[in-house]
Amino acid sequence: MGGKPLWSGRFSEGMDPDTLGFTTSIGVDRWLAFHDAMGSIAHAKMLGECGIIPAGDAEAIVGGLREIAKEIMDGAFEPGDEVEDIHSAIEVALTERIGPVGGKLHTARSRNDQVATDLKMYATDAVLDVMSSLVELIAALTEKASEHAGDVMPGFTHLQHAQPVTLGHHLMAHAFRLESDLNMFMSMMPMLSVCPLGSAALAGTTFPIDREMTSDALGFVEPSQNSMHAVADRDFVLEALHRMSMTMLHLSSLSEELVLWSSPEFGFVEIADAYSTGSSIMPQKKNPDIAELIRGRSGAVAGNMLSMTMTVKGLPLTYNRDMQEDKKPLLESFSVTVGCLEMAAAMISTCEFDVERMKSVSEDGFLNATDLADYLVTKGVPFREAHGIVGAIVRECIERKCRIEDLPLDALRKHSESIGKDVFDILPVEKCVERRNSFGGTSPESVRAQIEYMESSVELGRAYVDDAVSEREALWEALLG
Repeated sequence: MGGKPLWSGRFSEGMDPDTLGFTTSIGVDRWLAFHDAMGSIAHAKMLGECGIIPAGDAEAIVGGLREIAKEIMDGAFEPGDEVEDIHSAIEVALTERIGPVGGKLHTARSRNDQVATDLKMYATDAVLDVMSSLVELIAALTEKASEHAGDVMPGFTHLQHAQPVTLGHHLMAHAFRLESDLNMFMSMMPMLSVCPLGSAALAGTTFPIDREMTSDALGFVEPSQNSMHAVADRDFVLEALHRMSMTMLHLSSLSEELVLWSSPEFGFVEIADAYSTGSSIMPQKKNPDIAELIRGRSGAVAGNMLSMTMTVKGLPLTYNRDMQEDKKPLLESFSVTVGCLEMAAAMISTCEFDVERMKSVSEDGFLNATDLADYLVTKGVPFREAHGIVGAIVRECIERKCRIEDLPLDALRKHSESIGKDVFDILPVEKCVERRNSFGGTSPESVRAQIEYMESSVELGRAYVDDAVSEREALWEALLG
């Protein structure tokens, strides 16, 4: 077969080198090589079992493909630049090894159902990688939150001091965001479990294939119900890109806080030297570059989602060559997302928080104002009236350049006779957080309940990923013989 395209019989002239360079996808889809080999092994075994090709030919094809698959696993398989894509590269390599019988491999299938199957298998393994990395970052945040369940810090809205919270509560907020992402990826599995193989180009095939056999062999739950939809479907690509975009947006938010908090103006956190860099000109600098790069790379993943959305927008059924452009954004986004999750977990695990600084800052800025309003409500003052009273007290404190708790009782009572000396029991920031013991609140007791829940969720997440990975490894072992 040499370097000729698999479809060259129809054409009287060869492809212009520029056309080959423009249309080739080998630089990207070579990452699908292992899954392509696995899909081909399952397909060849089915062809032999169904008597579509002689059993001896099927055995020869499977043997050749297993050799190629092992070379792919060892990094020894190198497709030539003259081939269009990884599917052609593997078929050409197979035919060079076992002779013309290798040409029987493509019986009853098209590159259309072949690439859709490869991409779903790759995406399944890649999603499991993302989930594994998510679980470890959630675990790192939960462990750090456990260390700081009772440490007080300012909570923010509009980046302004709002109410006192605990550092553990704040870290757990990021953990719960990421747990939502984990659940979103887990919910992707049903759409990845439908096997396109056997749909052929778009209309199915005239050969008596057994689609259940190939679907089962490759770890899918069932074959696709409609052959046209199967080869045109890239919803799973868009879904994966969307969910990675959400994860990266959450990582960007976490990174932004680390950048802010590590500045001298905040002074809340010290990022480990291993995850920081210096300046080429200013010797004193310690820059949070890892957090900044994670924040920056979130844009690339979001851009990939938009790119793929525009690629499939308005495409008629079924396969169109535009769909070749699905691989680069997907493969790139998986690589970026996993890399960022891993770096974020390492960074969080080694961060040192200045809890004394956090507490000191939380004692300024009138973070206990809401607690004073709530106190007045317990004395029978309507909340809206209490809100106005406390606002006036804060205004007086600003004029006096003092905190609420520094005002003498008589000064407080000028604003409301409902205020008694017991008010000073509720104004310390530690008391403010301790009383916020509602479900999901910031009290140390509530935070510890959140931590306990998340520790259980982490265990379940690890077990789910480990079981799924083990099942897939068993699939590959069975196909490799």
